[in-house]
Amino acid sequence: MPKNTEAGANFCHAASYHLRYSSGMEKGSVSIYFVHSALESLIARGVDVGPVLREAGLEPALLATPQARVSAAAFSSLWLAVARVLDDELFGQDSRRMKVGSFALLCQTVVHSATLGDGLRTMTRFFNMLLDDFHCALEIGGGRADLVIRDRRGGSPPVFGYETLLMLIHGILCWLAGRRIRVLRADFSYAEPSRSAEYRRMYCDDLHFGSDATRLSFDSACLALPVVQNAGTLGAFVRGAPANIVLKYRNRDGMAARVRRRLASLARTEWPDFETLAQQMHKAPSTLRRRLEDEGESFQSIKDQLRRDLAIDYLRNSALNVAEIAAELGFAEPSAFHRAFKKWTGAGPQSYRQRMLEGAEPPA
Repeated sequence: MPKNTEAGANFCHAASYHLRYSSGMEKGSVSIYFVHSALESLIARGVDVGPVLREAGLEPALLATPQARVSAAAFSSLWLAVARVLDDELFGQDSRRMKVGSFALLCQTVVHSATLGDGLRTMTRFFNMLLDDFHCALEIGGGRADLVIRDRRGGSPPVFGYETLLMLIHGILCWLAGRRIRVLRADFSYAEPSRSAEYRRMYCDDLHFGSDATRLSFDSACLALPVVQNAGTLGAFVRGAPANIVLKYRNRDGMAARVRRRLASLARTEWPDFETLAQQMHKAPSTLRRRLEDEGESFQSIKDQLRRDLAIDYLRNSALNVAEIAAELGFAEPSAFHRAFKKWTGAGPQSYRQRMLEGAEPPA
């Protein structure tokens, strides 16, 4: 192929994937490790997981691809399918089942709270009454509010049990406030898992493992925030769960969502700098920065999320090589893209692409 023709073909690839991205890739993705974890209780009971995976739109071959990612919608479908088979919305992680319907009942209860603090206290009491092995608490001091979870059994803690409880409680908390509640620090009572790169997206950058308890720390001022949801918004939230829990609650009318949509509507090469973006959105830069921080986001984190999902899409579905993808995403050097991609997914881009090909994952 002549060089200029090849360049034209690659440009067409980039243009088509920009259009694909701007129309649908805001949905986000979930590491295959969480798929494995969700299936563990079924496998332990001798259940054939093939039909469960296919019900969620996932191929069993994906399980052999360690660096694979699945859409939040697919993981949500899997969550519901596994919960239905087990009649347990905590995936068999506690001695007592969290029967199907418990999540909806919890949401129906906390939506009537006056403040986030009231809602969080209600959630800890709810789970302490429902579960035998986990104990949840709210601890306040030094300007921080800590959601603390301890395992009463001792021994090896059930990592996925902690992850699921944190996902549920933090997700509901964000929904009650109508915005993402920023995590200042996250401690875990277990050794660092292989999927820890995912934790930075789920929680924050300040992670600590092997701690005396599992806890998420917030600014205590968040507890005084009013609950903005009501019986009228409850139905849509419950129907959208757990997809809206998996990605944390995203207020589609919030500032972070507006910034994300604006960037996603543009080719990556057209993304403005922060000051220009603020001007385009008729905000002072300091105001825009503060609004994003209030939602637990930053301009850089939003760009990183978009670039990560674009990178995954290019690697899975385009003929662009790694250097071309790096350039398309705005990295000065392929090595910088390699480091960033490994931080995002735990694997280098070439390794990720090869494993995806070996796993024969169908196109998204």
